[in-house]
Amino acid sequence: MKRVLVVAGALLLSVGAVMAQQDIVKKDQDVMKATGRALGGVLSPMFKGEKPYDQAAVDGAIKTLEDTAKNLPTMFPASTKGLKADGDYSASPKIWDDKAGFDAKIADFAKAVSDAKAKIKDADTLKANFPGIGKACGGCHETYRVKNS
Repeated sequence: MKRVLVVAGALLLSVGAVMAQQDIVKKDQDVMKATGRALGGVLSPMFKGEKPYDQAAVDGAIKTLEDTAKNLPTMFPASTKGLKADGDYSASPKIWDDKAGFDAKIADFAKAVSDAKAKIKDADTLKANFPGIGKACGGCHETYRVKNS
């Protein structure tokens, strides 16, 4: 009977640990989706002239991007390596296998966001600075994001 209880307890603990790791993956995914909305739903339409320039919306989008840049270094703990996110994309194992490269991409993104924040004051400065943010964001995706099959 004790053996059954020990085994059942161990199973419950392992299920709990897996669920906790999935919660981390979901949280990371939510941050990345918010980042995508800031870029694709706010800044990109203004950059393309599809929406009028709105400084308050730009400031909000940049704040979201700053928060992402600040959180990225801790968003992908080793315990989540290999876990798939819901949706189309998941984190590539290269995040953990090439930690220095991933950290460099995070630094590039943070710098692009910081530089843009200091410069974007109107539609013209958005048009001049938005491509740098998109390039830094997309450059990371090329290497450190995989399409779910």
